[in-house]
Amino acid sequence: MLKKLICLLVVVLALTSCLESENPYKIAVAQCSKGPWREKVNKEMLAAQHLYEHDVKVTIANSFDSPELQARQIDSLAKTGIDLMVVAPYEDIQIINDAIARVLKAGIPVVSFDRKTSADYTAFIGGNNVEAGLIVGQYIASVSRGERPLVMEITGLLSSTPALERHIGFEKAMKAFPEAEYICRKSDWSSDSSCYYATQLIDSLRRYDNGRLDKTYIFCHNDGMATGVYKAVVEQNVEGRVKILGIDGMPAEGLEYVKFGHQVATYHYPTHGEKIIRLALDILTGKPYERENPLLGFVVTPDNVDLVTTESVELMRQNDHMVTIHDKLEAYFGLYNTQHKVLIGSFIAIILLVVAFVMMWRAYIQTRKAIRQRQTLNEEETLFYTNADSRTLTQVFETPKNELPAPKSQNTIFAEKLNEAIRKNMSNPNLKMDDLGEEIGLSRVQLYRKVKSITGLAPLELLRKIRLQQGYVLLTTTNKTIGEIAFEVGFNTPGYFSKCFKEQYGKLPGELRAHEESE
Repeated sequence: MLKKLICLLVVVLALTSCLESENPYKIAVAQCSKGPWREKVNKEMLAAQHLYEHDVKVTIANSFDSPELQARQIDSLAKTGIDLMVVAPYEDIQIINDAIARVLKAGIPVVSFDRKTSADYTAFIGGNNVEAGLIVGQYIASVSRGERPLVMEITGLLSSTPALERHIGFEKAMKAFPEAEYICRKSDWSSDSSCYYATQLIDSLRRYDNGRLDKTYIFCHNDGMATGVYKAVVEQNVEGRVKILGIDGMPAEGLEYVKFGHQVATYHYPTHGEKIIRLALDILTGKPYERENPLLGFVVTPDNVDLVTTESVELMRQNDHMVTIHDKLEAYFGLYNTQHKVLIGSFIAIILLVVAFVMMWRAYIQTRKAIRQRQTLNEEETLFYTNADSRTLTQVFETPKNELPAPKSQNTIFAEKLNEAIRKNMSNPNLKMDDLGEEIGLSRVQLYRKVKSITGLAPLELLRKIRLQQGYVLLTTTNKTIGEIAFEVGFNTPGYFSKCFKEQYGKLPGELRAHEESE
């Protein structure tokens, strides 16, 4: 009875603690524009509000491409008692820089997201735009070798850092590809401007060198601009001849365009709103963090578009569900706190009184019982130790030393635990050393030192080695496809699995399987 009462009290106290817990960190987001890509970022940040060890409350304001409105929103949000501000600046202009400076002066950390300005900031997180432009340029070079192609780049607004950095990266790739004729047209992120420049180019080629249309590539700084180029291609009746590339790789835009053949490729530009919240919490809780946090993407082509689309749609669906659950929980706890706070306080007082009375009564009963038990025990001990037969019988309960299990070293115990944790979580491609360390009770630094001292390998190297060993077993003992095996042992793509497998065993998975079958 007493245990039940104590358990009930613990539950009530825990519920009350939840209701009266410290307020979550308040994070304001000054978003510069709309569109599918930015909507995805917003939803990811909202979904991450209860994802980490500290809750946050995210408030998002959108200036819809108005720098003046964004500056006013930054000032307004800073006056609402926030703990940190995330700013995706529209442009590097003085009015926005001054607003950011005022926020920092007020002692509020500022995380610059996606776009940088000349204003100071606490930390930056966003796509590596130089890398994005470079990778797209290198992709064009790889698929057009021997063609001497004509390559046109249509930029975004070069006063924004994403456009400027993408141009720098793409121009670098073109300089390394002298066989290409490279043209750059400075634009303003609009599909209409892209359509205009593409139409001019097509008209010129038709007039003077119609054959070069089949060797023409047009790279736009986002997929929205690429739709303008596609419109020009359709209107000029040269669809399929001019190759179009973009950046963003959203399910409703670039991924769909690649799937339908409107574009030959798009660069999947990362969003990772949850990483923005993680960075913000690290800053607010005093944890170590990097000031510059670039996010890398990859090129989506017709070969991998189906897989990328499936993963992206599923992640967006899960984020939508998390946002819905969060909203419902907020409404529920708000109503619960308002209606039942007084009732819970009264209930706790009653429970405490009942528990106190029961404990006093139980203490009285237990004392009397203990006295009787002690008397009985004294009598039994006297009989036992004066009886030779009883002393001999105690040997029945002793385990012979030669049957005791052999002792294990601490390193052996650690290795067994780590091996079990890795194999249990092997199929998770996003498995981190922090997750493994937490499961076996070690910090990331302790885990690294321990693994390095025992195996001579870094934890990530050991993880990859075990994954490849399991892949080898599956290749030689099952009929699963190479793709199925790659995902089962935790690789994001079969191609990367095959590359790592060859580095480890000197042959590709398909070669190993063919060799096994021939024997």
